[in-house]
Amino acid sequence: MTRIDFHSNVGDSLLYACRLIRKAYQAGQPTIVLAEPARLRAFDEQLWTFSPLDFVPHCMAGTPLAAQTPIVLASNLDDVPHHQVLLNLGATVPAQFARFERLLEVVGNAHDELAAGRERYRFYRDRGYALNNYKQGS
Repeated sequence: MTRIDFHSNVGDSLLYACRLIRKAYQAGQPTIVLAEPARLRAFDEQLWTFSPLDFVPHCMAGTPLAAQTPIVLASNLDDVPHHQVLLNLGATVPAQFARFERLLEVVGNAHDELAAGRERYRFYRDRGYALNNYKQGS
């Protein structure tokens, strides 16, 4: 069964996700980042700038190097090359999340992110998934 980790109350969810991705990369865990196209573009930009001393190799799904790249950004999970870790930055439950060993959910402090995060949390809980919660700050 997929391990699901909720990271909530994180403030800036994209910046927090950059730090999570850096940690996954350093641990050698291939990761898919899922989000709507506009949010994915913003995340891609932030990955290049969030830390001046770190490089996190990443590319978009569907590009020729996706199969060899540890971090792949995708707007759907149809043809992603990895199934170890999925980082969901989208507002909805990923349709094929159960194909992954681990799912990371990042929930920022904005009202819309909190509401969508609660819905996803209920969805997983109601289906019997054990949920690990990591609440940041206060």
